[in-house]
Amino acid sequence: MPRLLVLLLALVGVLYPFAVYFGMEHLSPRLFALLLGGLWLVRSLSSLGKPGNRWMSLCALAFCLLLGLLDEPALLRWYPVLVSGLLLALFSLSLRFGPPLVERMARLSEPELPEVAVRYTRRVTQVWALFFLLNGMAVIALALWAPLSWWTLYTGLISYALMGLLFAVEWLVRQRVRRFA
Repeated sequence: MPRLLVLLLALVGVLYPFAVYFGMEHLSPRLFALLLGGLWLVRSLSSLGKPGNRWMSLCALAFCLLLGLLDEPALLRWYPVLVSGLLLALFSLSLRFGPPLVERMARLSEPELPEVAVRYTRRVTQVWALFFLLNGMAVIALALWAPLSWWTLYTGLISYALMGLLFAVEWLVRQRVRRFA
């Protein structure tokens, strides 16, 4: 996938909660559906043949279609739930049908992983799957019961801070594991 598209999708993901917060009263959910759907369609077409691309894109495009047809502002809060669910499925399915996603990424830089590293990457994949499960549950609760400002704060800032913290802790643990391996 072209780097510009990857960057654009990441930027849209980060800015999405703030766009919902500031645009919910002024922009139609159909406009959000059109923009998100267009990005997912481009992502899908530029990533043909990559694992998980087809089903993830179909889920996202189905959500965008539903959002566009219903034109319901409350549905805008459910996009981060969809993303967490897709990532949970991606990590979980890689555990079931292997190799685990983190192992695949590790093998890009180190093709011959020792057995201790393979076990470690499996555990890290499990941790990420658990993170996306808990994150999705938090976003569901916020979408159902919290004010829009709380939902925006969590989905636009806190969840990314938690991901960054998990990345940092995992990196520290990995350095320790490498030292003793």
